[in-house]
Amino acid sequence: MDSIFDREINRRNTGSMKWDVPEGELPMWVADMDFQTAPAVTEAIIKRAEHGVFGYTLITDEWYQAYQNWWKERHGFELQKDWLLFCTGVVPAISSIVRKMTTVGEKIVVMTPVYNIFFNSILNNGRNVLESRLQYKGGVYDIDFADLEEKLADPQTSMLILCNPQNPVGKIWGSEELRKIGELCSRYHVLVLSDEIHCDITKPGRKYTPFASVSETCRDISITCVAPTKAFNLAGIQTAAVIIPDPVLRHRVNRGLNTDEVAEPNVFAAIAPAAAFGHGGAWLDELRTYLWKNREFAEEFIKEQIPYVSPVEAEATYLLWLDCRKLQTDLSQLCQFIREDSGLYVSDGREYRNGDGFLRMNLACPRARLEDGLRRLKKSIAAI
Repeated sequence: MDSIFDREINRRNTGSMKWDVPEGELPMWVADMDFQTAPAVTEAIIKRAEHGVFGYTLITDEWYQAYQNWWKERHGFELQKDWLLFCTGVVPAISSIVRKMTTVGEKIVVMTPVYNIFFNSILNNGRNVLESRLQYKGGVYDIDFADLEEKLADPQTSMLILCNPQNPVGKIWGSEELRKIGELCSRYHVLVLSDEIHCDITKPGRKYTPFASVSETCRDISITCVAPTKAFNLAGIQTAAVIIPDPVLRHRVNRGLNTDEVAEPNVFAAIAPAAAFGHGGAWLDELRTYLWKNREFAEEFIKEQIPYVSPVEAEATYLLWLDCRKLQTDLSQLCQFIREDSGLYVSDGREYRNGDGFLRMNLACPRARLEDGLRRLKKSIAAI
């Protein structure tokens, strides 16, 4: 039986960042999906648009309730209304929080490979990136806690930016790992800024653990950024939330978000999350099943038909992390060669640091489009 996610949507000439590429190229790089959002979201937006008046907008009680209900029911974490702050996006929130909660010249720890825009938020604001490299052994990534502690103990370290689940490797951090991170950060007076935007795109049956839910220690030193934008494909709506249980931290972050003018919603920014979290659960479950079948299909295709390339096992996200280090060639231009050879546009692992010889490929598309992408990848690897 065909799935609603098999329908191919033409996104060219729509102002799409992802699809603003030459004809004949297939973009499978940036992390947005080629699927229409949940029907409940579209209906809510259309209903509001029909009102015809788009004045200054407030955050409604429905927005708060939607987040509270979703995190309680889906993730077993009870949020108090006061903990929630609106922001126009996770990246604007991270940049604002870096500016407000750290000082120029201080060090911010990241566990690499990790979402590359973290580096922009750190470096563009005059802070320094301090890498703690994840260990990759037997096809699995793990935290090097001895190295992490050494980096956190640096007197100039004031913040850890955590990615949970980890983008691009698709790792869900367990409660004991998160607890240990929290204890180390508390010991060395390091604030944890946790990006949990991919938390709802997990393998069916597999749940993620919110960092702030693990212990009182984790709760009291944490600032968590979340949004429906990955799970419901709403990045263009510009909507997110920041969860901050500690009142002192929350006051400071709130002042920073308002100073940076990223705390006011557009007219759809509260409506879309309320509809997604309130009425999109069944749609999301169907999506997660489809995405995981896409992942399984891609992994099997690559193992059978693309020698020397190995998919990294993942538990979350719709991003496939590919180990290409066995290719007997210079890998520094691998991504560019593939794009020029077959038109397949994927992300270079070097962008994420500690990712030399890896590629990131977006699986969130109809199966036919995924098959096209895999055939292009096969062609280019064979040419190498």
